[in-house]
Amino acid sequence: MTVPSVSLTKDGLKLSRLVYGVWRLHEDKEGSSPQTILRKIETCLELGIDSFDHADIYGDFGNEALFGKALETKKELKSKIKVITKCGIQIPGNTFHTKHYNTSSSHITHSVENSLKHLGLDKIDLLLIHRPDPLMDAEEISRTFLKLKKEGKVDYFGVSNFTVSQFRMLQSKIDIPLVTNQVEFNPFHVEPLFDGTFDLAQELGFSSMVWSPTAGGAVFSPKEEKQKIVLSVLTEIANKYEKTADQILYSWFFTHPSRLIPVLGTNDLNRIRSAGGSFGFHLTKEEWFRVLEAGMGKPVS
Repeated sequence: MTVPSVSLTKDGLKLSRLVYGVWRLHEDKEGSSPQTILRKIETCLELGIDSFDHADIYGDFGNEALFGKALETKKELKSKIKVITKCGIQIPGNTFHTKHYNTSSSHITHSVENSLKHLGLDKIDLLLIHRPDPLMDAEEISRTFLKLKKEGKVDYFGVSNFTVSQFRMLQSKIDIPLVTNQVEFNPFHVEPLFDGTFDLAQELGFSSMVWSPTAGGAVFSPKEEKQKIVLSVLTEIANKYEKTADQILYSWFFTHPSRLIPVLGTNDLNRIRSAGGSFGFHLTKEEWFRVLEAGMGKPVS
């Protein structure tokens, strides 16, 4: 079954229901040559995964350029993919020594222009503010977003790791909808279920993207007892549906009514292919809560 797509908002950007994340692109044991990366892109597209999640800082500010070099070897793929990227984190280097966030107009604009250059693209489909900046000027961000949209450099905008109040505050100053909040969520990190994050997504009608859906691989390479229990539960449910444990995990995300979109972080082509088989069946409520209970280490109250 081909990976379906989902609209982030009612009339907004459509992404594949699984997004491929390039965070660890430079760490692939097979290397990071254009040919190696191209195989990942083409594998994703064969499965229906047409959306790719970047950030300016990934790979020590190098992964966008690696991805762009791969696209240059087969330029016709540029029109077949959707690109998300993020900005706003500044890492210590030659010009400053303290890690900090920068959501000024000049930095956002500079980051977008660098991303376009490195990726070899004319526009970014979706730009996210990577982390909430305590010094964030929402009106300045609003003006910057509208300018980038008017210039045709970015189509849609969203945020990452924002709390409910931070999302509401920024949205209150922007005339166009923020189309997603990319947050950490997995069976061991379930706070978005209870702190209002996913409630807000349903209230405002946007889909949340999910980073670290496998807890950095801990779900499938368990070391702690809780991790082993989660894998055991996933495996038991998988046997019922004649699926694999990872496919049950992704189905667990898809069961939530806020239309969650997991971001795959693997460099393994077989893992990508397996994730593509996570559709065409539905978990029962009891199965969904069994996974939640295993991850939390206790039943719901």
